[in-house]
Amino acid sequence: MNLCDFAPEYIRAINPYQPGKPISELAREMGLDEHSIIKLASNENPLGTSPLALEAMIQELHNVARYPDGSGFELKQALSKLYAVDTEQIILGNGSNDVLDLAARVFLKPGATAIYSQHAFAVYPLVTQTIGANGISVPARDYGHDLFAMLDAVTPETRMVFIASPNNPTGTLSDADELHRFMERVSRDVLVVLDEAYYEYLPATNQTDSISWLQQFPNLVITRTFSKVYGLAGVRIGFGLAHPDVANLMNRVRQPFNVSSIGLAGALAALQDTEFVQRSYALNRAGMLQLTDGFRKLGIEHIPSFGNFISFKVEGVATNTQKIYQSLLRQGVIVRPLGIYEMPHHLRVTIGLESENQKFLKSLEHALGELA
Repeated sequence: MNLCDFAPEYIRAINPYQPGKPISELAREMGLDEHSIIKLASNENPLGTSPLALEAMIQELHNVARYPDGSGFELKQALSKLYAVDTEQIILGNGSNDVLDLAARVFLKPGATAIYSQHAFAVYPLVTQTIGANGISVPARDYGHDLFAMLDAVTPETRMVFIASPNNPTGTLSDADELHRFMERVSRDVLVVLDEAYYEYLPATNQTDSISWLQQFPNLVITRTFSKVYGLAGVRIGFGLAHPDVANLMNRVRQPFNVSSIGLAGALAALQDTEFVQRSYALNRAGMLQLTDGFRKLGIEHIPSFGNFISFKVEGVATNTQKIYQSLLRQGVIVRPLGIYEMPHHLRVTIGLESENQKFLKSLEHALGELA
């Protein structure tokens, strides 16, 4: 026996989350110039960061000897005004992943269960297993959430349900009416976490005013992030909205100063830069059309997406998917394999700049030719 043997079995059994391959790593492995590589693997904003946010963060650098405002007062005030919620309903996190973890730490324990969909975000089973709780993966319907099958999976031991809309990595969107009926029918003893990390990429006709549901459903937590449309993935900041009692419990287990002063300053400024958000949305819509048209011309099947990414299928044996992935890497294009999501025939590509999308499609055509 050594020290690590005394760690709980459920901790030792965890498979760590594997992020998208960094540009610097691929450059080292392939001997490529970093500037020739495009990374379309992590659903980042190809426009970068809001200029207002950048300026605010640069100014905040002069204060980094001081601890940040642990309460996040100014950002909470801005979020309260924007979403018409009380500040007592807000939980700030080191990215929305942190908020998911806080919810699990509060409401799960060994022996409890959490429910999530097949092909859903890998962090849901991760935060569940970290607590020693049991995860139940409900088979997907058309690559998306089968909400009523998930409802049927609820047992007296169920304490949490994770729902992503849009879902990563498939890009599927849950029907608003079905989602509302789910909330009406699920037990109030079960916390429902609605992950809306990609909400800002939805067309207005597909946006659901889920935040207004918080008044009706005290067992609902909504998570959002500044990592995607706001372009702040590197400073790690997100937030959750919940009933005040739920938010209070989550804030009790939140680490002091879990959000940096740089992140707070950047997020506050990013909320004010609506022009940048609009440009990011428009670029994503145009890129979506560019890629889907390219897939059509190449005869590639893809999953219709409501996010800033598309998952596409590689025909034939699963090893073909790895061959396509490796060929793209050799050409300096990083995408995301989806084997860990039980999708061994799929790869996910982030929508990039027009030139990046063009390089990806050209590289994909070359990779497909190598298979022929």
